[in-house]
Amino acid sequence: MTVVQPELRWHAVGRRKTAVARVYLTPGSGKWDVNGRTLGDYFPRRSLVQHIQEPFSATDTLGAFDVRAHVVGGGMTGQAGALRLGVARALVGADETHRRKLRTQGLLTRDPRAVERKKPGRPGARKRFQFSKR
Repeated sequence: MTVVQPELRWHAVGRRKTAVARVYLTPGSGKWDVNGRTLGDYFPRRSLVQHIQEPFSATDTLGAFDVRAHVVGGGMTGQAGALRLGVARALVGADETHRRKLRTQGLLTRDPRAVERKKPGRPGARKRFQFSKR
């Protein structure tokens, strides 16, 4: 009788603005697959790539996991923030000892900022039409 080992894989969801990232971590060599593309290909801005890799840098696990992610909604910055939160949550799932390091750097906190809604009778959320005295 053969015993089948359960596959080591951790799943987490990250959200930012209107973007949602579903992240899957597996032990590996540090390969990234974001919507079928590499990390540098999907996020051409170097600052966003560094932003996304912060959880790995904080826990000294850069290159220890393969990341597969499906990201939808929002723009580039929102998707990067969602991916970062998803990676941090998945790392905590993989090893609970990472929680303290990630928490102290604020990587497990969901950023609540989003676009404020447009109000009636105004051109935007807070902007007003030009005032005319006469």
